[in-house]
Amino acid sequence: MIKTDIHRNKGLKKSQQILDHMGSTELAANLFRATQTKEKLKRDKVQGQGRANKTHYEVGKKVRSTIAELGGTMPEDLPFAESIKKVEKQLQKQAPKQIK
Repeated sequence: MIKTDIHRNKGLKKSQQILDHMGSTELAANLFRATQTKEKLKRDKVQGQGRANKTHYEVGKKVRSTIAELGGTMPEDLPFAESIKKVEKQLQKQAPKQIK
């Protein structure tokens, strides 16, 4: 899924960052995919953009397959998470109240 597809699927505006609206499950799946891709690229000494893209796709496909096999929810089907920036602002407003 490409960036524009994700924005459309999640109902995000162009100016909104995808990562700011991911919940912990989606962030964890994304981080796992990214770290495993990086390690595979190094381990297999992948050369060239085309082969790197193919490796990235294959690892992502396996991660998605594992999520499905475990009965998990696909990242694009997870609920829309409130913006991390909005949560930070709410926490900052609450902090002085909690000190009292």
